[in-house]
Amino acid sequence: MIAALGWGALGLLLLALGGETAVKGVSGLAQRWGLSAFRAGLLLMAVATSLPELAVNLRALSQGVPELALGNAVGSSIVNLGLTLGLAALCAPLLVQARLLAPLLLALIGVSALLAVLGLDGRIGAIDGVLLLAAFFATMLWMWRRASTETEQVRERIAQAAISRTVLWLNVVRLVLAIFLLGYGARYVLQAAQLLGQAWALTPLMTGLLPVAIATALPEAAAAIVAARRGQADMVLGHVLGSSVFNLTVIVGGMALVAPLALPASFVRLELPAAIALAVVLYPMLRGDLRISRGEGAVLLLAFCGWLALELASS
Repeated sequence: MIAALGWGALGLLLLALGGETAVKGVSGLAQRWGLSAFRAGLLLMAVATSLPELAVNLRALSQGVPELALGNAVGSSIVNLGLTLGLAALCAPLLVQARLLAPLLLALIGVSALLAVLGLDGRIGAIDGVLLLAAFFATMLWMWRRASTETEQVRERIAQAAISRTVLWLNVVRLVLAIFLLGYGARYVLQAAQLLGQAWALTPLMTGLLPVAIATALPEAAAAIVAARRGQADMVLGHVLGSSVFNLTVIVGGMALVAPLALPASFVRLELPAAIALAVVLYPMLRGDLRISRGEGAVLLLAFCGWLALELASS
């Protein structure tokens, strides 16, 4: 058990370093090829924080455990909304200024509901995967167009988060190093998670849903807390929402294109409704004063703890 926790901690460290290195490399190359820092920031908001989860899921697929990858993809969305956002708001109230984030939240509710509907027959097939991927690209196009209405202050804040050196060889090295770090990080995290899952008598699906999803969210939660204390609420919420949309559409949809996914009835009854409920609870917080207070952060965190207790009681 202690060895598994040690390997898991090492894996999380490598995933965090790999994700940060990949973000710098992608941002640097995007700006070198003509994308503005603001547009690069939008791109990173949509996909950057999902890279550790993506690495773990690809590793799980390569080892023939798609159930674990599915659990991680859905579980990460719940953890992002409840744990990451709740902790960040508890540490510092989040004053949101970017107008595109409320529509992005609506998109998250929509894709969660879409996945639940597609899974009513107990599987996510190739056609379902195409629909999920189409939903992701439609969301990104919607966000891309709405971004032009943002104030100069918001555009500058998002651009600052994406500024990176644009030297070609440096960014190629960054991406190669990121692949190495993410690959080994995913290997150690998955190895530790499977050992813990066996020790706790968890199925691969529940292993991905609980220990893997929570563990891979911890570096993101730490980064969100730091960003919240610096007043970067737009980036905190943008990363949470963008990562959740990416997990439910690109990761689940991409896996379904490789091979049909069995979607347990519990996912349609509990996990996906939990993701939708957390997003719905968040909407009036943003729709009103565009501020997530400490009290509202506590509500999100308590909701996450309630879901976790329910999952443990039913596992």
